[in-house]
Amino acid sequence: MTDFRGGFSAARRLIDLAEAVRADPGLPRADLARLLAGHGERPADLTDAAFSEADAAELRAAARRIAAVLAETDEDRAAGELNALFEEYGTRPRLTRHDGHPWHLHVDRGEEAGWGDWFLASGALALARLLGEYGRITWGSCAAEGCGRFFLGPGPGSVRRFCSTTCATRARVAAHRRRKREAAAEPGAEGRALP
Repeated sequence: MTDFRGGFSAARRLIDLAEAVRADPGLPRADLARLLAGHGERPADLTDAAFSEADAAELRAAARRIAAVLAETDEDRAAGELNALFEEYGTRPRLTRHDGHPWHLHVDRGEEAGWGDWFLASGALALARLLGEYGRITWGSCAAEGCGRFFLGPGPGSVRRFCSTTCATRARVAAHRRRKREAAAEPGAEGRALP
């Protein structure tokens, strides 16, 4: 059993699922089940019978839909998209503690709701909590050219633009080299010292 004393993160699960489906739109059911298990979903809920191929397809579609919210950079539009998800998939959240998780807000899949409905409701709740707590978007899509991976920011402090220090460094080096080339290409640049 995974130790969740450090905290359960529905937002981290959301990012990981959305990124996995973005990277592989046809991500197999077994890979989705492993990813969900890594985020604390019960093994009994991830068997072939409980989490079928049709359920996996529904979850992949939901991950693609939530990716649009993760890519949004405007707080007002993000809030509007989250409110639309609440309207369509809203369910009453409740505090729960189970399977080694600490107390956390949870939305249940009702008998009639599928995996996609649950993912969109719980994902909207997780992102809305972040937006409400920090008053700004604390997630995003990496700004490094050729990356675009989804990430969660640290919350307070400066706005994060990159998924990792590697991407941030690569972007800074590329910008420095671009400025250096542009300065060298300016008329009369010969003989001037470059910074």
